[in-house]
Amino acid sequence: MTAFLDISGVSIQFPRSPVPVLRDVTLRIEKGEYVSIIGHSGCGKSTLLNIVAGLLPATTGGVVLEGREISGPGPDRAVVFQNHSLLPWLTCYENIRLAVDRTVGRGMSRAERAEWTEHNLALVRMSHARNKRPGEISGGMKQRIGIARALAMKPKVLLLDEPFGALDALTRAHLQDQVMQIHAELGTTILMITHDVDEAVLLSDRIVMLTNGPNAQVGEVLAVDLPRPRDRIALAADPRFTAPRAAVLEFLHHRHAAPATAAA
Repeated sequence: MTAFLDISGVSIQFPRSPVPVLRDVTLRIEKGEYVSIIGHSGCGKSTLLNIVAGLLPATTGGVVLEGREISGPGPDRAVVFQNHSLLPWLTCYENIRLAVDRTVGRGMSRAERAEWTEHNLALVRMSHARNKRPGEISGGMKQRIGIARALAMKPKVLLLDEPFGALDALTRAHLQDQVMQIHAELGTTILMITHDVDEAVLLSDRIVMLTNGPNAQVGEVLAVDLPRPRDRIALAADPRFTAPRAAVLEFLHHRHAAPATAAA
């Protein structure tokens, strides 16, 4: 049976690099799964995400989404970067509305577009800031709008590239909880890049651990056996949380330590 998102034998080598950044990466993701990719800096996590997004071509191998090979960017894959990438001259509502108008809104009436935009504002609890511009809201609120804009496109896959990395700990926790709730409500397939082990365990169904780059490969894939919905406080001392956390730390810090750490 074909996977919903099939990353098959993907390698990528840039012209000035003597070795590939990624080598023979194969990963099958089912519809509705939340999968995190983790590894040390320079192992090609974001490069892999960009290949899935269609922003970079693989040197060998390829990516198939719901039976169709990915050959470039498309609205079926929405990306949320660490930098929110909002247009500063547009309001929160207008930033989302622009995405709606350019994608799914083409088959909607004007009233339906407005209603769908408002719906996605409410989904991330930002209706109160609909008329504010990015410069008038906090970093966490900007990321909420970025996520709402991505979801408003009704993507088949939501691609998150360290979306909480620039946020303070409390804002990060609130936004993680919000993303878990959205995932539960919508069943969106999510592929997320992260450096945060606790974040990966809390949010994911599976964690993909990459070996050190360059020439990085899938070193191990860990299933996270935690029932949903998940409560971060209740799970703090739960062996079902602490065991996968320890397994990821073991992989990152002992079996695949960063070169500088290994040499120390």
